[in-house]
Amino acid sequence: MFENKGRTEIEQLGEFGLIEHLTKNFELKNNSSLKGIGDDAAVVNFEGKKALFSTDLLLEGIHFDLAYTPLKHLGYKAVQVNLSDIYAMNGTATQITVSIGLSSKFPLEAVEELYQGISVACEKYGIDLVGGDTSASKQGLVISVTSIGYADEKDICYRNGANEGDLLCVSGDLGGAYIGLQLLEREKGIFLENPNIQPDLEGKDYIVERQLKPESRKDIVEALKVMKVKPTSMIDISDGLASEILHICKQSNKGCNIYEEKIPIDPMTYDTARDFGIDPTVCALNGGEDYELLFTIKQADFEKIKNNPDISIIGHITEPASGCNLISKSEKVHPIKAQGWNSLKHSTE
Repeated sequence: MFENKGRTEIEQLGEFGLIEHLTKNFELKNNSSLKGIGDDAAVVNFEGKKALFSTDLLLEGIHFDLAYTPLKHLGYKAVQVNLSDIYAMNGTATQITVSIGLSSKFPLEAVEELYQGISVACEKYGIDLVGGDTSASKQGLVISVTSIGYADEKDICYRNGANEGDLLCVSGDLGGAYIGLQLLEREKGIFLENPNIQPDLEGKDYIVERQLKPESRKDIVEALKVMKVKPTSMIDISDGLASEILHICKQSNKGCNIYEEKIPIDPMTYDTARDFGIDPTVCALNGGEDYELLFTIKQADFEKIKNNPDISIIGHITEPASGCNLISKSEKVHPIKAQGWNSLKHSTE
């Protein structure tokens, strides 16, 4: 990974020297960021808005595999995972903090690559890095990112606001990240058996990127505001569509019907799933890490969103007694079960 560079041991810089080295090129962009890195705490001011916070922890060997995950991509993804939670509240993300635990196998050059990815994400999404910490780790790499944002109280979307008759909507397409992971795992297995065989990922860029370099859906939140549509409930799809639908229905005390034929699945995801002998619908329902948005809207807002090519209406909310159901392409009714993303196994159960 670093054969073309000299290796700089992190101990040469020390903790504070490392933080200063990694963050010296991060400039504050948001007016709400009053004080960033360099003091005991960051200072932010949202001037009457409600503050939003979310934290995620990524562990080597559980949430990511460095055998096929470039560190720059990992840094980018670590930020996206967290921003997605702020957007799922219908909020605006503005700051992050990043804390890392490093084992002795990582030279400075490796950590620089990780922070390059973090920097790219911050630039693209207009985010300020305002704090964090570094520590030694006995085993592997640990990344903890906290995202900070804001919203007007009237704009915040919770999971418990779905009403009977509301339309269930999803952004983008689903299942690609899970199938991308299966592809990467397959190629890793082949390489471990025979290191002379190079990975064969040709023509599969989209699903590989869905796994290694996901994009949080800030654009959907902005589009909904332009269309003057406030979702009645919203959640991001990190654990699979089925799991997230059940979260909304449980917290809203409602049921739902979703229609298999309406679930958006990219053709590459569909075809590659078939090649693996996996039902593409199962990938969409029980795969993970798509980081799309699942939300409900009032029926009266249908006309506003119906022509948006990046939003699919996949079903509707029902009374709780009806349960949560998937209507198959053959019109059979199946209760929705959340197998979901199991990060402890890095696969669906």
